[in-house]
Amino acid sequence: MSLFTAESRRLAKRRLIRWAVVAGLLVLAAVAVGTFFTNQKVSPATVAAAEAEATRSWQENVRYADEERARCEAAKGTADAGNFPPDCAQITAPAREEVQTEWFMPATFDFRDQFDSTWLVFAAILALVAFVAGASFVGAEWSSGGMMNLLLWRPRRLQVLGTKLAALLTWVVVGSVVVAGLWTAAFWFIALQRGTTAKVTPGVWQSVGLTGLRALALIVAAGVLGFALASLGRHTAMALGAAVGVIVVVQFAVGIALDLAEVKFMEAWLIPTYITAWMAKLYTIEDYNSCDTSGWGGCVPAKMEITWHTSGWLMLATVVLVLVPALWTMKRRDIT
Repeated sequence: MSLFTAESRRLAKRRLIRWAVVAGLLVLAAVAVGTFFTNQKVSPATVAAAEAEATRSWQENVRYADEERARCEAAKGTADAGNFPPDCAQITAPAREEVQTEWFMPATFDFRDQFDSTWLVFAAILALVAFVAGASFVGAEWSSGGMMNLLLWRPRRLQVLGTKLAALLTWVVVGSVVVAGLWTAAFWFIALQRGTTAKVTPGVWQSVGLTGLRALALIVAAGVLGFALASLGRHTAMALGAAVGVIVVVQFAVGIALDLAEVKFMEAWLIPTYITAWMAKLYTIEDYNSCDTSGWGGCVPAKMEITWHTSGWLMLATVVLVLVPALWTMKRRDIT
């Protein structure tokens, strides 16, 4: 039996990994089911009802504007005049076309405009599953003594660790691609039944594919990080503890401290910012503490853009900085 086949079997037999996969799939299924039941297909009757509601809202605005204009005229020369503009004619209702019918339409799933945003949920959930799988796969081998027994059979350390990582990533990629196909099919079905698939061009499918590839890269990176951290600490708890520490202690503590200090572009120090930028291709941070209120533009906050290129290089650097020491320690440290 080849080492890769043996490692693949070990991966499949890990109970924690099985439960993590099941839990991840259940969460994804819940998201899809929730989307199905919270959207509905637009019919001519739905459009007519929305148009009637928009007309009613506009009429209420007209009535309110007339009443306010009358109060303005009556307040001239009194102490209440300061509560109204100098020219009462400025109090007007919006034009009918400004009250859009879309505001009163029920939620409907537009595959072209909305499906890309679902990839972030998909990637986040499967990245967590991949992280747990990677950590459990190698961490259990160290804590149970299985790694030492394996090295007696195959004493090449880096080959053993590399094959384990290759087996993990192979099945992470295969599983993610299969689930991604089911995810896309599920939301296409939702769009057919509870929304629309209009204007889905080859360009839209290309965008869907590229976003899916970025999701896959994020999932793979999470799997490598979990694997490398557990290998460094020689225990599953090392990786899980590091993840909890970064998320709970570092991120929350840093976020609170930066917020209290009113640091400019504080979101640039938080991990979710870069994950969102990676998936959405661009994330804009606005600093309302530095609003430019000059002129008639009101509050014009300073902006900082985080691109997917920046996020990608940061993700790659993080993976390299954790994986290389894991490989080095495997080669240099005693196996006890």
